Amino acid sequence: MGQTVTGLRRLSKICDQVYYMLDPKNNSQLLNFSGCGNTLNCNHPVVMELVLDSLRHWVTEYHIDGFRFDLASVLCRGPDGSPLDAPPLIREIAKDSVLSRCKIIAEPWDCGGLYLVGRFPNWDRWAEWNGKYRDDLRRFIKGDPGMKGVLATRVSGSADLYQVNQRKPHHGVNFIIAHDGFTLCDLVSYNLKHNDANGEGGRDGCNDNFSWNCGVEGETNDSNVLALRSRQMKNFHVALMISQGTPMMLMGDEYGHTRYGNNNSYGHDTCINNFQWGQLAERRYGHFRFFSEMIKFRQNHPILKRDRFLSKNDVTWHEDCWDNLESKFLAFTIHDHNSGGDIYLAFNAHDYSVDAVIPPAPQHKHWNRVVDTNLESPNDIAPEGVPLTGSGYRIAPFSSILLKASP
Repeated sequence: MGQTVTGLRRLSKICDQVYYMLDPKNNSQLLNFSGCGNTLNCNHPVVMELVLDSLRHWVTEYHIDGFRFDLASVLCRGPDGSPLDAPPLIREIAKDSVLSRCKIIAEPWDCGGLYLVGRFPNWDRWAEWNGKYRDDLRRFIKGDPGMKGVLATRVSGSADLYQVNQRKPHHGVNFIIAHDGFTLCDLVSYNLKHNDANGEGGRDGCNDNFSWNCGVEGETNDSNVLALRSRQMKNFHVALMISQGTPMMLMGDEYGHTRYGNNNSYGHDTCINNFQWGQLAERRYGHFRFFSEMIKFRQNHPILKRDRFLSKNDVTWHEDCWDNLESKFLAFTIHDHNSGGDIYLAFNAHDYSVDAVIPPAPQHKHWNRVVDTNLESPNDIAPEGVPLTGSGYRIAPFSSILLKASP
């Protein structure tokens, strides 16, 4: 009996060395780069085959059309946790005859600090969550200085990150909000996380949220604060929907779901996480309508989702003070070379109005206002457009506009 137990212990130790990452400098202790416990040694041939077989099974038997890999930088580590330049598993997923037909998306970081946004090994197949897009858009919209140039780069498809080899704008997944962290409503309602209900003494959840409560922390009846929060949510959505790349939204943001400042709410089976159908119905003709119409606008305008990165002929930046760190206003025109249906956009993150000079519309066209986030519903978005008169437009504080050139 003693020999049997000893044998099982030895087998367990062998399996540990195969299936898990171990720390050779600390008595082969199990490593944790996921925040969830022992980390699989995914680039070992045996473990890699287990992963590949599992993925193929989901595709062939359940017809799954794609995968998003949580904390995917874990898959880029060797047996001792050190980063690999060309992880075998990542390559095999990209080249596999079955998986190569699927959508493959990485969350390109992990809990060990391996941040690979724009540098994730990809073989021109893997897409990435663009965490820099999230952070930079949050900072510009809430009015941080020095973010105008970065905003231009992000809405243009983040060529600084993805214009490498055969990668395309769609390899960058743009997002403001994900399942972790604040909802969109909470992003504009809280400066700080409020995680007491999680039972961890407020130690859990991210502290760097780049959020702004618009003047009052949390719930309020102040009509001015509520109006500003509504504008900010619409500003974020406009920016997301006009950006080159693949947009991603969090379910519930289309009606303004709140978790009351909890940015790590995974453990709650309550209204904090449950979809609120009643709130959706209440806001169907206001907040929800705006979000829905902006999605339709993107779908109907191919120049917002090009399969190549923008050239200097595709966009005109109406800007002559890029180096002014205090400037929080950006205006630009995206050109439609086929039909002349240009789109003009302006984002004002100042706390004062900006009188923008609108450029001439293309020949035989005139400008129609589609979006002004400062206006109340239903005037905040007019899908058919409202004819613009004059050559100027006063853009309210913390608001954005979208014009379309039409016959």
